[in-house]
Amino acid sequence: MKNKSNKMRAIGKYMRLSTIKASRILNQIRGKNYSQAILILQFMPYRGCTSIKKILESAATNAEVHHGIDRKNLIINEAFVNKGPIMKRFQPRAQGRAFPIHKPTCHITLSVEKIKI
Repeated sequence: MKNKSNKMRAIGKYMRLSTIKASRILNQIRGKNYSQAILILQFMPYRGCTSIKKILESAATNAEVHHGIDRKNLIINEAFVNKGPIMKRFQPRAQGRAFPIHKPTCHITLSVEKIKI
């Protein structure tokens, strides 16, 4: 996505991950450069790291294609998560009861910019 400044971003919508778990991962990579963030996401033990890594790679590709900026010169300046719709399901229980199950979704936004030297 093109912005007026040197900020490039990528958005992952309707990710099957809770906002609290996603923000725990995003707090670790915010402010890091691209190669450090990829390394952190690769070795963190959380399930959401794979989808966040894909979004980060998409933002880096947007920077390369639209602005001609090398991946080595990128830093993550914005990383935030917004709450998405909740999928509601029911688990059948004893004596005809129904137990509600809430499956949360979230929207993850990663913004990268060129390192100011």
